[in-house]
Amino acid sequence: MRATSLFCCLIIFSGLEASGPSPAYADNIPPKANAFLREYPNFFTGYKENTLLCRDGSGLTFDDGRKKTFEQLLSDADPEDELYQNYPTGPASYAAPAVNFDPGRYRCAALFKKMYGATAKEVESHLTTIPWLPHSAHTFVRVTSINGVDRQLAAVSAELDQLPPEDKKYLLKTGGTFNWRPIAGSDQLSAHSFGIAIDIDPDFSDYWRWSTAGNSSRLIPYHNRIPRRIVEIFERHGFIWGGKWYHYDTMHFEYRPELLQ
Repeated sequence: MRATSLFCCLIIFSGLEASGPSPAYADNIPPKANAFLREYPNFFTGYKENTLLCRDGSGLTFDDGRKKTFEQLLSDADPEDELYQNYPTGPASYAAPAVNFDPGRYRCAALFKKMYGATAKEVESHLTTIPWLPHSAHTFVRVTSINGVDRQLAAVSAELDQLPPEDKKYLLKTGGTFNWRPIAGSDQLSAHSFGIAIDIDPDFSDYWRWSTAGNSSRLIPYHNRIPRRIVEIFERHGFIWGGKWYHYDTMHFEYRPELLQ
């Protein structure tokens, strides 16, 4: 991770008042900024002068004003870029995605590190262990407690545990949760690094790199075996699904409620 990428949108404001959250949908606040205020009220206190105000008195530049290529969105996103593409929901959202339609893959490194921890040690200090499908899988996973991610994933687990056996076969094993590592083929940290993501059983999953042998210069054939009802349960609790990306990762779910408007 380049230092410029980390600090591109992190700035400290001593003169901006942070007394409480700005009202959602205020006329002077962009709708995309409101999405962050609404979904992370314990972290953000408001918005002023193109800045998301944090409870510790610092701020994150919301929109750096740069027009970016697809690769730049992946490597150097600001918070506004994270919502560059609308994450789709509903029956029609399970069609093969258009080329480079990857809502949720654009992540502002400064935001994630400030919110969940800038190092593996910092992230680990907030991890908690929850049961995964306690009546079926009898196993445990570790996720962050920040923003209530642990509570939301526990609610997901409880609902998934009620599914019929033909659906639970995709879930009984997991591919992992917390893991401080870069995304494959990139120097950008994975969402797993922050304890907000879970991979379900890789044996029943599909990943774009497996279809292209890592060659992203040709069109990627879409593959998916994960039932829609599993995805819908995750989405109800604030998790987006990597199966809705052109660069798909159908085992992958991550907590990004700001995308689920």
